[in-house]
Amino acid sequence: MNKLTILFLLPLLSCKEKPAVPDYLLGSFSDDYAIEYEITENQFLQKPNIRYHIIEWNIENQFLIAKNDTANTFDGGLYSRIDWMKLPNMEPYTWAFCLSSYNAPTADSAKKVTIANRKNPKKGCNGYPFSRMEPFKQ
Repeated sequence: MNKLTILFLLPLLSCKEKPAVPDYLLGSFSDDYAIEYEITENQFLQKPNIRYHIIEWNIENQFLIAKNDTANTFDGGLYSRIDWMKLPNMEPYTWAFCLSSYNAPTADSAKKVTIANRKNPKKGCNGYPFSRMEPFKQ
C-alpha cells in the first residue's frame, strides 16, 4: 500500500459504527399527562408544536442532546438534554423520560447536566417523576 491509500483508508478504519436508536423510543406516544409526542431519530416533538432537533444520541448513557426549535414559545434556540429509561413490567408504559435540561446555552453545557436519577423514577427528575410513555393509540 502506498501512503496515499493509507491516508485515505485510515479515517474509515478508525470510525466506529454508531449504535442504533432503540426501536421502543421511536414513534408516536402519549405520556401519563395525556400529552402526545412524535419521536424520530432527528426530532423530539411534543405536540402540538414544541420541537427539539436531536443533534446527539448517547445510547450507552440513555440521553439525547437537542437544539430547541427557534419557534418554541420558551427557550427557543437553546439546548436540551433528555434522559430516558426503560420501564419493564409497567404496561401500558414502556419507557419514561426526564427533561434534565431545557435552556442550556450550548450543547456541551446541556450534556453536563446530570439530574436524572433512574433508581428513583417517581422523584428522580429533579424531585419530580419521569414522564411515562406509552405507544399512542388513536
